[in-house]
Amino acid sequence: MSQLAYIPQQRAIEIITDVFGDGLTGDRITWHPYTQPGREAVDVHWLYTAQETGADGAEAYLAYFRPGAHGDLHRHLGFEVMVVLEGELVNDNGDHYRPGTLIVERPNSVHQVSSPEGCKMLVIREKRTLALRPGESPDAGLALTAAPNGG
Repeated sequence: MSQLAYIPQQRAIEIITDVFGDGLTGDRITWHPYTQPGREAVDVHWLYTAQETGADGAEAYLAYFRPGAHGDLHRHLGFEVMVVLEGELVNDNGDHYRPGTLIVERPNSVHQVSSPEGCKMLVIREKRTLALRPGESPDAGLALTAAPNGG
């Protein structure tokens, strides 16, 4: 019986080395402005986008929050995983996250992050987020009928 040798297949792959070191500096990464209402001074390097993954809007990107940057106030429709790679990220609940910190935001969580001194991080979202308008209650429109004891 003959054995077939494995032949590597062509594939689309992106490799970024040394993300906790110099891997995100200089011209090794191409940053693009992340323009959204309520978001300021944030650049991204897309790893994959909702256009590639489908209607739920799964996406992954490297985020560069320049000093003083902040995201928009939003509700998560699915899980979000963030890993701080450099600098410090501040959540609106007062938590401060330094390099090496992994944060998991659960579905229906609401938050807004900022970085007074700047930071870089990996962000992976399982589903899209829903921006909240200024003055809108974080709980507005949240379906609580499936919650224990009716909410």
